[in-house]
Amino acid sequence: MKFLPSIYIPLTCQQSKTLSELRLHPKVTYFVGENGSGKSTIIEALAIAAGFNAEGGSKNFRFKTADAHSGLHSFITLHRGANREKDGFFLRAESFFNVASEVDQLGPEILSSYGGISLHAQSHGESFLALITNRMKKPGLYIMDEPEAALSPMRQLSMLKVVHDLVSGEGPHSQFVIATHSPIILAYPESIIYSLDEGGPKPIAYEDTEHVQVTRAFLNKPDRFLNELLNSR
Repeated sequence: MKFLPSIYIPLTCQQSKTLSELRLHPKVTYFVGENGSGKSTIIEALAIAAGFNAEGGSKNFRFKTADAHSGLHSFITLHRGANREKDGFFLRAESFFNVASEVDQLGPEILSSYGGISLHAQSHGESFLALITNRMKKPGLYIMDEPEAALSPMRQLSMLKVVHDLVSGEGPHSQFVIATHSPIILAYPESIIYSLDEGGPKPIAYEDTEHVQVTRAFLNKPDRFLNELLNSR
């Protein structure tokens, strides 16, 4: 099931003059790039265009603490298959606190879908994982902005298992769109990676991403890496 086989952004769009069409992988699509490259802006625009709350949550969430999102969503047309998603969630690290507060306010029935324990009563990492493992159980569209912000390496691996279970197997499948800096989260094999480091989104191989290359270089020779870095003038 392909919920978002392609996304079209008009060439006249002031926010993205270099992008006219963007096709998403039917299972997992990643956006990578340096801070300020536009990953979160694209992720946010996709989420709003798909009907999600700008600050995160499901399509039923309508709270607003700040009117700070961009207008890019107004220029996006989503071209979907015949089978529309019946579930989904927009998880963005920077406004997760607001989502957790909204879940508490909605009451025990809604809280049960998140593990039955207030997300505020758990550590940041525990609450992220509780949401991922409890809320993301049904086939749907899941959009995530830097989910690694609160997850340890082991819990990032746990997240990948959740992703795999939802996008594979028999029956309706889920689709994930993820902006990330994490080489672990970025490693899911049945995916496409778009780099935003040089203009508009361009496909890039996992091994060619800066995230993987810099992390590997550091882990292979941390002493040499640090010596060059800290002693450079």
